[in-house]
Amino acid sequence: MPEYLAPGVYVEEVSFRSKSIEGVSTSTAGFVGPARFGPIDGEPELLTSFADFERIYGGLDQLEFSDAGRMHNFLAHAVRAFFTEGGQRLYVSRVYAAGATDGCASGTITSNITLKARYPGRAGNVPVTFTFRLGQNILSGVPLDPGNPAAGDFPVLRGASEFDVVWARDLSSPIASPPGSGTLYWLERFFDETTQRFTFRLHRDNSGSPPVGDLALTNLTPGVDDVRIVTVTVTIGAMSKFGLPQTFENVSFHPDHKRALGKVFAAEPLDRATALFVPLVISTTLQNGAAIAETLMAQNSLVDNTRTILETINDPEATDAIRTFQILLKNGSDGLRPGADEYEGRDTDPKSGLRTLEDIEDISIVAAPGSSFDFINPSYKSQAGTILRHLIAHCERMRYRIAVLDSADGHLVSDVRAYRAQIDSTHAALYYPWIRILDPVTDEEIKVPPSGGIAGIYARTDVETGVHKAPANEVVRLAIGLETSINKGQQDVLNPEGINAIRFFEGRGFRVWGARTVSSDPEWKYVNVRRYFAYLERSIDKGTQFAVFEPNGDVLWANVRQTVADFLFNEWKSGRLLGRKPEEAFFVRCDRSTMTQNDLDNGRLICLIGVAPLKPAEFVIFRIGQFTADRRS
Repeated sequence: MPEYLAPGVYVEEVSFRSKSIEGVSTSTAGFVGPARFGPIDGEPELLTSFADFERIYGGLDQLEFSDAGRMHNFLAHAVRAFFTEGGQRLYVSRVYAAGATDGCASGTITSNITLKARYPGRAGNVPVTFTFRLGQNILSGVPLDPGNPAAGDFPVLRGASEFDVVWARDLSSPIASPPGSGTLYWLERFFDETTQRFTFRLHRDNSGSPPVGDLALTNLTPGVDDVRIVTVTVTIGAMSKFGLPQTFENVSFHPDHKRALGKVFAAEPLDRATALFVPLVISTTLQNGAAIAETLMAQNSLVDNTRTILETINDPEATDAIRTFQILLKNGSDGLRPGADEYEGRDTDPKSGLRTLEDIEDISIVAAPGSSFDFINPSYKSQAGTILRHLIAHCERMRYRIAVLDSADGHLVSDVRAYRAQIDSTHAALYYPWIRILDPVTDEEIKVPPSGGIAGIYARTDVETGVHKAPANEVVRLAIGLETSINKGQQDVLNPEGINAIRFFEGRGFRVWGARTVSSDPEWKYVNVRRYFAYLERSIDKGTQFAVFEPNGDVLWANVRQTVADFLFNEWKSGRLLGRKPEEAFFVRCDRSTMTQNDLDNGRLICLIGVAPLKPAEFVIFRIGQFTADRRS
């Protein structure tokens, strides 16, 4: 309570209304699985389109594991399906199992300049092209003493920055000895006490006192000498069939330059964007910008391999292609096929696998597309089963999430029933069979796990209708077929066991035709009920944090009751709860009837909430009998 010690007028702000609860998002998904490129640990980046996935994790091209051979990129296909089916927000945790090497593609220019892909993967086996460019002559003069023309001009470098690398030459020297003869320097900016001006020194070396090969700017004469800034454009080849090369222009050489090779392609970048979107690391032991440039330009031209870049740099006839050389990165590997340990991930910093998704509160849908592939293989069967359990355990531990589980490829009805019989959880739903799509990479029909598209349908249903609606009777947009066709008789067996079928209906396409969890508890039979309660619980959790450490009495209880009741009333008005009146749809109690003195003494506030959720009309029954005109009412 404020103190009033001196006479005066005091204006205070008070609240006469209860707090409000805002419904949380339920359509954000998290996928875990192997990809062609990208980070293998640390917090994942939010993806809002398949293009985002391609930039960080590579495209749809196939994976090639050292122990399992070539395999479709199920994670990439799942991400594509997620966004196609209506998903909007996705986090991806890439899992990787290293083989004999770290799996990162690499290349060597010289013993002191090396290239390496930032992350492991065969996608890193790409060409890296260096194209050198020479700018305009930047040497000019300004009057040393404007009032005394006899004092002459003071040389300046127009548009130069400190640590730029420049090519300087005397135009009066014979150009033919040798062609394009000149010298590379790096610029140091300093204040000249004699002329009282900021100017540059041109350095060949940055060691010794004074440095070897220095050239004072005052020794250059505009019109006689020529100074041009040298930069390099680095182009990294496309990492996938539909990917585009990445080009980094106006890169300089000196380590202290703001656009230095060692900063643009830093091994330990200072910003997250570089870590995610710059797939190349360039390392050098040289600390002199002129020496770095000279070493790179000593490479033979890609087009004219009889000359080095250094010999062509100032040739007026030389094209960009002639001033170019290329290095091919090699030995990038997709490693071994990840197993249960990689999917579960490390709990130490930086985290990996499923552990990385634990710190992202927004996620409410989790899947591991492709983890059930080749389940029939005895050497992998136990791994797939353990991954399945890791997914379920993750969602149960995180409370507000549901796992979208894939059946295994090649499963018959009897197989998927045995597969389902091993699990029981209110936080998971199982879908069968796999879906057939047209693979853009091979232009062939392939089968992919349904979890990616199903997660997108969850998100689509949430956005278009609400999380209270069952994500079923929805079209699977990418499907052109099913691995196994399901008829009504087969679904009569699958549905009671909580196996959600994907079926084809003439004139209605391929549809999700099931909305059950894999729980034996009839109270949590339906996916939408599980997800709707997760939505309510998390919304109330976040919206009532204000109550912690408040005086635990009637005023607080009334505030909590009103806050929760207002939220549930809005849910009822929106048609998300069953009941013709609010009293039939929900109740909220928070008073001495819900708390004992022991609860109060131990700092507990207990609020009892009951809601009547909407269950899906899974069985629509019409009873029809004969009607006669002369019947009595």
